[in-house]
Amino acid sequence: DMPMEIYSPTMGMQAPLFLAVWTIMMIAMMFPTAAPMILTFHRVQTGKQGRGDAFVSTWIFVAGYMLVWGVMGVLAFAGAAGAEMLAGRVGLSTAMAARIGGALLMVAGAYQLSPLKDLCLAKCRTPIGFILTSWRDGPWGAVHMGVRHGLFCLGCCWLLFLALFPLGIMSIAAMAVVTLLVFAEKTLPAGERIAKVSGVALLLYGAAVLVFPQALPTFQAADGMIMN
Repeated sequence: DMPMEIYSPTMGMQAPLFLAVWTIMMIAMMFPTAAPMILTFHRVQTGKQGRGDAFVSTWIFVAGYMLVWGVMGVLAFAGAAGAEMLAGRVGLSTAMAARIGGALLMVAGAYQLSPLKDLCLAKCRTPIGFILTSWRDGPWGAVHMGVRHGLFCLGCCWLLFLALFPLGIMSIAAMAVVTLLVFAEKTLPAGERIAKVSGVALLLYGAAVLVFPQALPTFQAADGMIMN
């Protein structure tokens, strides 16, 4: 059996520290992809100010956006803590934990190919379109827009971020790959195609992990620690 502190979704952190790390990760990984929308909102507000209309700080929009990811962090911690508790009672082996991770990678891959992913990605790729269809005046309007855009971004990326748990949530390489993938999906002309290709890749990789659990980096790390 595998000690859960070695293969721990929460990495042994209590909720406050986990949420702090989660927030830092989201800022580092999501703000580059959200920058076009944030800048578009700022330009529109600057134009309104130039015409003598009320100006709303862009930070209010950003606060609404971050609220969505903050709630997601709470849910992620609750799910991770619950998974740890269940795994501790069942007594998962390293190989079985890796296979569960492989199944999660396959779910993430399947979602990349889904119509809901397509819908959310289309909203995230067109800042002007979002402004035209979702504009709300005033501070609360900015919060509403930030939350709405955050939900579309969440719809694009949430399973990719959950896939970081089996890939290694503190792995710089895994975070870099996911960040580059999300950025490419949202900003490059071939973004939709990139999403589909990544979905197929995740399905194939997840299937490989089901058969060969040692193909998962976290399996190798946990197995090495147990042997030592």
